Amino acid sequence: MSTLLQVSAISKRFPRAESAALDGVGFEVEPGEFIALVGASGSGKTSLLRILAGLETPDQGEVRLDGEVLTRTNRLLVPPEKRHMGFVFQNHALFPHLDVRQNVAFGLGRGAQANAVVEELLGLVGMSDFSDRYPHELSGGERQRAALARALAPNPRLLLMDEPFSSLDESLRETLRDETRALVRQRETTTILVTHNTADALAVADRIIVLKSGQVQQTGTPAEIYAAPANRYIAESFGPCNFIDRANLDDAAGIEGIEPESVAANEVWLRPEAVRVMQGQPGQAIARGKVTDLQFLGDGQMISVACKSAGGTDFAVRARHRGECAVAVGEMVSLAVASSEALTQGALPGAAN
Repeated sequence: MSTLLQVSAISKRFPRAESAALDGVGFEVEPGEFIALVGASGSGKTSLLRILAGLETPDQGEVRLDGEVLTRTNRLLVPPEKRHMGFVFQNHALFPHLDVRQNVAFGLGRGAQANAVVEELLGLVGMSDFSDRYPHELSGGERQRAALARALAPNPRLLLMDEPFSSLDESLRETLRDETRALVRQRETTTILVTHNTADALAVADRIIVLKSGQVQQTGTPAEIYAAPANRYIAESFGPCNFIDRANLDDAAGIEGIEPESVAANEVWLRPEAVRVMQGQPGQAIARGKVTDLQFLGDGQMISVACKSAGGTDFAVRARHRGECAVAVGEMVSLAVASSEALTQGALPGAAN
């Protein structure tokens, strides 16, 4: 399969900024892929998206789309309107003086073919009954659907989405996130989603690119990012995690094959779902402690356990228990883990911690 998008060594520093917004960022995207660019505020993800869109030029580097050079060091070779990209922004950016049908049809021209495209997309995003409404008459979710339909109408080579779900409440966010994923898959539209929400990235992306301080920390599938984070920053960003000093464990030898190579050389990294809470004192327990809190999660509970090592060091462990929980606050329990479920660090030489 040929590469659709090539991003090569992109660097960008804005005037009066203390550090670079982007520092040598590079990656490739295959046709039909759904990529999530993930990072906290200031990580460089929006700056990168603006460079891809042609709204900024890099100080160094190059962007190619389907073999065509769009941007090269300090040069905008192809303007935004000629890049055949679709854009969905956080504020939706719908034209306030046009109704939904007119917004979706904008730029398509006139004729039966254009009308057919508009009607198809309005149906696909569930907006056929709202086609004559203006943006101010729509809810946030309806505006999002209209913006997505407008972005897809010209059949773009690449769809760029900048925090499109951030203003929505949780239930609507998940619904629209899943609908968007299904729609771009159906149309085989190559998509790059910029988000700070790691749950969104894990749910929809084929691959995730994690940015921090303008540099790529790790690239991988959602399963790879979650189970084999390249550093502690990524491990913490993509869900709760226990970082336990090996010296504090009663049976560290029972966790085989977990030998992180850098910051975690003396640690075991465990997601809460990998920790087993057991009553009594069974063999091969890694620690023992007192239950301090039970948090109901719907399909189970998060159990917080205060532990003490043989040397007297206090440390805390969280365990996610599926189904009904038999332990109670104040009860002494033992903790165990399947070695295959402990985290391993991804192979990214020189990744920041």
